[in-house]
Amino acid sequence: MAAVAPRLEFTPPRPGSYVLQKIQPIANATLLDVAGRPTRLSAATTGRITLLTFFYTYCADPLGCPFAYHTLIQVRRGVVEDPRLTQRVQFLSVSLDPTTDTPEVIGRYREMVMRDSRLEWNVLTARSVRDLLPVLDDFGQDVSVEQGADGTPRRTLHHMLKMFLIDRTGMIREIYTLAYLQPEVILNDIRTLYLEEKPKG
Repeated sequence: MAAVAPRLEFTPPRPGSYVLQKIQPIANATLLDVAGRPTRLSAATTGRITLLTFFYTYCADPLGCPFAYHTLIQVRRGVVEDPRLTQRVQFLSVSLDPTTDTPEVIGRYREMVMRDSRLEWNVLTARSVRDLLPVLDDFGQDVSVEQGADGTPRRTLHHMLKMFLIDRTGMIREIYTLAYLQPEVILNDIRTLYLEEKPKG
């Protein structure tokens, strides 16, 4: 049974009735795609409205990656039901564990998430933890390794669940934490960016 985040106590405002502030640009870091090719993060997050999340493929925390995945599936359903958005929105998942989540592993994960091919969903990893750390720092994404009773590290990673909404120029416009990971809120924000960016007339 999927974990459920706290429900919002307010009705989200109508798309286009508010402005999403510009928070910060995407750093120009180099990651790896599913084929192991170097990919500039700035290039991967421009040209479309992007919903970015950090994850790792073996995460089992019900209020972690599985909950984020469940939320993304609901948001994807709303996006593909709106023909205006399908070619203007993409998802991007970035692995927190490049040691385990090699290009081959994230390639299999992308095959799974792309079973519905109507919306582009890309997956990236890093060449090493060292290469990933500046990206995590830029996004303010804290990650720690769980310690066993004897002090030895385990495979479990602890991280604050966040999603980042990025406009087509590569500017972060909204950051969602667990309490605000509500599909209707995210969809309204995506539609707000669409209305802001669509050609006039």
